[in-house]
Amino acid sequence: MESRIEAAKKVVGKPLTLTEKILYSHLWNGNPEEVYTRGTSYVDFAPDRVAMQDATAQMALLQFMQAGRPQVAVPSTVHCDHLIQAKIGATEDLAIANNTNKEVYDFLSSVCNKYGLGFWKPGAGIIHQVVLENYAFPGGMMIGTDSHTPNAGGLGMIAIGVGGADACDVMAGFAWELKFPKLIGVKLTGKMSGWTAAKDVILKVAGVLTVKGGTGCIVEYFGEGARSLSATGKATICNMGAEIGATTSIFGYDEKAEDYLRGTSRGDIADLANQVKAHLTGDDEVYANPEQYFDQVIEINLSELEPHINGPFTPDLAWPISKFAAAVKEHNWPAKLEVGLIGSCTNSSYEDITRAASLAQQAVDKDLLTKAEYTVTPGSELVRYTVERDGYLDTFEKIGGVVLANACGPCIGQWARHTDDPARRNSIITSFNRNFAKRNDGNPNTHAFVASPEIVTALAIAGDLTFNPLTDTLVNQKGESVRLDEPQGLEMPIKGYAVEDAGYQAPAEDGSEVSVIVDEASSRLQLLAPFPAWEGTDLKGLRLLIKAKGKCTTDHISMAGPWLKFRGHIDNISNNMLIGAVNYFTEQTDSVKNQLTGEYGPVPATQRAYKAANIGTIVVGDENYGEGSSREHAAMEPRHLGVRVILVKSFARIHETNLKKQGMLGITFADPADYNKIHENDVIDIEGLTSFAPGKQLKVVLHHEDGKTESFAVNHTYNEQQIEWFKAGAALNLIRMNKI
Repeated sequence: MESRIEAAKKVVGKPLTLTEKILYSHLWNGNPEEVYTRGTSYVDFAPDRVAMQDATAQMALLQFMQAGRPQVAVPSTVHCDHLIQAKIGATEDLAIANNTNKEVYDFLSSVCNKYGLGFWKPGAGIIHQVVLENYAFPGGMMIGTDSHTPNAGGLGMIAIGVGGADACDVMAGFAWELKFPKLIGVKLTGKMSGWTAAKDVILKVAGVLTVKGGTGCIVEYFGEGARSLSATGKATICNMGAEIGATTSIFGYDEKAEDYLRGTSRGDIADLANQVKAHLTGDDEVYANPEQYFDQVIEINLSELEPHINGPFTPDLAWPISKFAAAVKEHNWPAKLEVGLIGSCTNSSYEDITRAASLAQQAVDKDLLTKAEYTVTPGSELVRYTVERDGYLDTFEKIGGVVLANACGPCIGQWARHTDDPARRNSIITSFNRNFAKRNDGNPNTHAFVASPEIVTALAIAGDLTFNPLTDTLVNQKGESVRLDEPQGLEMPIKGYAVEDAGYQAPAEDGSEVSVIVDEASSRLQLLAPFPAWEGTDLKGLRLLIKAKGKCTTDHISMAGPWLKFRGHIDNISNNMLIGAVNYFTEQTDSVKNQLTGEYGPVPATQRAYKAANIGTIVVGDENYGEGSSREHAAMEPRHLGVRVILVKSFARIHETNLKKQGMLGITFADPADYNKIHENDVIDIEGLTSFAPGKQLKVVLHHEDGKTESFAVNHTYNEQQIEWFKAGAALNLIRMNKI
C-alpha cells in the first residue's frame, strides 16, 4: 500500500485525501498511470473482499455458478440476516426462520462450502455489524451486496454497496469498475456530550445534503471531532451515508479504531496499521485547507450539535429536537407514539445498547410506565451475548421490551407488526436507517421517524412524539413529575466481548466433491438461464409499461417483506415488479394500461402479456430512480420479463450499474422536461444503437395515438466495456465466454 500511495502522489502531484490514498492503492493495474477526473473517469479496482447478505447472495451465487470458476478469487462471506421475520421474539422467530427457509439456507451453505466462502448462519448477526467485528480493516477495500456496506468505513475501509452481478464479477476474479468519485469533506470540531450521539451527525448531514446530495461522491470525515468518536459511532455515520446517496463514507485510522480492533481480538491488524499510520489518514495539508482538496466541505461543531429526529417518509427531513414538537403539531403528524425500535445494522453496538439501557433503567428506578411498544434488535451474536452477560437485556425486559433475533427484521420490512387498525394514521420511531413509506411494516399510514437509540428509548417511554427529554418532564405512576437524566454508556465492555457460538461455518478445504442441489419444483430457488444478446438493431415499436411519478425506490420496484422468500427464484419474485410505483396517468399503484387489450391491470401481469406477444417495453421514471437498498432484483426482474429500456430523469448510482450489468438500456432525458411529452398510448423507438458509443446521445421517437410524431435526445453513461455488456445481453455472458 505504501509504495502505491507514494507512486500516486508523484502522478497526482499534490497531497492526497484518505479516500484517494485507498482508491489509488487498489487500482486493478497496480500503477496510477494517469490522474483520474472525479465524477467522470471509470476506473477498475481490485477489492480485498466481498460480503453478501442472504437475500442477494442467492442470486449472486446462482450467477457465480454460471461463471465456471472452481473457487472464489477473493475472500468472500455470506450472512443470513434478511430472511428472519420479527414476530414474537428472538428464540421463536429464529426457529421459525430455520424451518421456513431451510431450503435456502442449505443451498447457501452448500455453495459456500463448495466454492470457498465463509458462511454466517441464521442468528449470527447482521452482515454489517459482523463485518465490522471480524473483517473490516483500515486502508482496505470491500464491496458488499447491500447498500449499507459503507458501515465498515468506521474502521477506515472503503466499503461500497453493489449489486450481485458486481459481486459475481469480483468473486470470479475480474476487476470491479467504479466512476472515480467526487469528494465531500465533513470537518467535525468540538466534542459531543449529553443526549447527542454519533447518529445525530449523519442525521444533520442528511438534512444538509438530502437523499441525493452525496450521489457520485465519497464522504470523508476528519477533524478533532472525528477523532473523539468511537469506532462504532463512526460506523453508524458511515452506514447512513447510503441515505444521502453517497458511494461510501470513511473516517481515518486513529486511537479509537485501534482500541476497537484490539477489543475485537484483532491486535495483529492494529499492529500492522500502526506501522503505516500516516497512510491511513489524509495528508496534513488536506485537512489544513480542505476547500482546496474536496469538491464540497461541510463543517459541524459537535459541541453545539443537537439531537435530531428525521422524517417522516424520507431520511433527509431533519429536525433538531428543539424544533421537532412544533413540527409534529404544524404538520398534524400523529403525536401518539405506538412503537419505538432500536438496534439494526446502524445502531446496535455495545455503546448504543448501554446508553439506551441506562434510560430504561431510569424508567424502572423512577417508576415510569413505558407508554409505547419497544423492541431491541441486536446486531450480532457477539454483541447480544455480551450485553446479556452484562445484564442489559434484562433491563429492557423490565420496561416491557422485546428482544428480537440478531437480524434485519423490522428495518427491512420483516416485521409482523401487531396493530388493531392498519388503516389508522400512526407514528413509530426507530434507530434504523430508512423510513420510506411502507418500509418497516408495509403500512402507508405509518409515519416512521429516525433518531438515535437514546432518543428512541426516551420517546418510547413517554409515548409522545412531542416529548423533548432535554427539557420536559414525565409524570410517573405515583403522580410525580420526573426528568430523565442524560444517557450514560460504555464504548466497549469492561470485561471484554464474549460469545459461545458466533455462528460461523468455514468452507471445505477442497469443495470439488461438494454437491449443490436445486429442486426444479422449488418455489424459492431457480437456476438461471442466460439473458439473450442484443439483436443488433435499434429498438422499434416499444410500448410504455409505466410512467412512474415521483419517488421510485428499489422498494417500489422490487418490494422486500414477504417477497424476500423468492429472492432465489427470478420468475416468482418478478410478480412484485414495480407494484409500488405510482402510475403518472392514474395516480394509482400496480395498475397500468395493457395496450393489447385496452384494460388496466397489475404491472407484472401486463408485462408478462407483452413478453408473451414478443413486444418490448419501456419504463419511464422521475429523479433518482432506483434509490434505496441495492436490490439487484430491481434490475433483473424487468430484464427477465422483457422490459428493454429504463428512461428516467436521473438514476441512483447502484441501480444504474445493476441495470447495465443485466444488459438493460438505462438512459436519461437530456432535457428533463421531455418527461412530460410521453403519453400513455405512445409507441416508442430508440434510435442510434447501431452506432452506440460512449458520450454519444441516442434518440427517442414518440409515435402518438393521434398520428403525430416527436423526438428528443437522451443521454447515457455507458463506457466501451459497458456497451459490450449491453451487446452481449449481460456482463455475465462475457464472463462465461471468457471475454472479460
